[in-house]
Amino acid sequence: MADSHAKHHDYHLVDPSPWPVVASLFAFVTAIGAIAWMKTSAGGVFGLKGPNIFFIGFAGLLFTAFMWWRDVIREAHKGDHTPVVQLHLRYGMIMFIASEVMFFVAWFWAYFDVSLFPAGVHELAATNKQVVGMVARNELTGGQWPPAPSEAFKATFDPWGLPLVNTLILLLSGTTVTWAHHALLNDDRKGMIWGLVCTVVLGALFTVCQVYEYGHAAFNFSGHIYGATFFMATGFHGAHVLIGTIFLAVCLFRAMAGHFTSKQHFGFEAAAWYWHFVDVVWLFLFACIYVWGAGTPAAH
Repeated sequence: MADSHAKHHDYHLVDPSPWPVVASLFAFVTAIGAIAWMKTSAGGVFGLKGPNIFFIGFAGLLFTAFMWWRDVIREAHKGDHTPVVQLHLRYGMIMFIASEVMFFVAWFWAYFDVSLFPAGVHELAATNKQVVGMVARNELTGGQWPPAPSEAFKATFDPWGLPLVNTLILLLSGTTVTWAHHALLNDDRKGMIWGLVCTVVLGALFTVCQVYEYGHAAFNFSGHIYGATFFMATGFHGAHVLIGTIFLAVCLFRAMAGHFTSKQHFGFEAAAWYWHFVDVVWLFLFACIYVWGAGTPAAH
């Protein structure tokens, strides 16, 4: 009778948790706040304006994520993450990265659509769904790519300046995170910690360089199709770099607390996969947007 409730399988049945419901509620609040923020300039809901609602919901999401991941870490320490469970966690991370790839496909698609067909034609439809006019894309691009210089667009970046430096920084960070991973596999905790320190510093340096680059752009986000496609693609990647840096910083603090072992370290492994994904996406961005689409660089 003592063994009637013993666990005789490798799977983990999670304990009842409030976080899925709480996350859904805060995600709903965040969405309502974002819609109110974008669609209205006055008013709000329950006396709160759109930005306030958005940030309340977003703060709630951050709190929920912290608490939920805390519980997952506790499950790992209790031994609930068996080899079978870890395998399924890896499958989940692979699916998540695949979904992120689709996001970037959209930004690349937008960029190549306008760059390969700079003189294409767009249809403008009225609210009654009837076409009311035709606007040639070459009015926005001058019929060429990169677009003809204008008040909103002066020139592209020189790919062999700061963009190349940022590429080397990110590639070096991929090397240091691999160093940290191999150090962990060999039970070298000190080497792992230093590898993570280097990776986090390099990730932060990349972000600083990209902010500096944005501040010296010879084009704007609004008012021009090149700026819109450039900033959406590179900015979305920059957001991933920032998230990945935070991800690795959390792994660094956990490593310093002795959380990872050579046999069980899925949290760090997921962060390393995510970081390599960020590296690969940047190589495509650098090759396609900075180099292939460079045209005549701006003289800064």
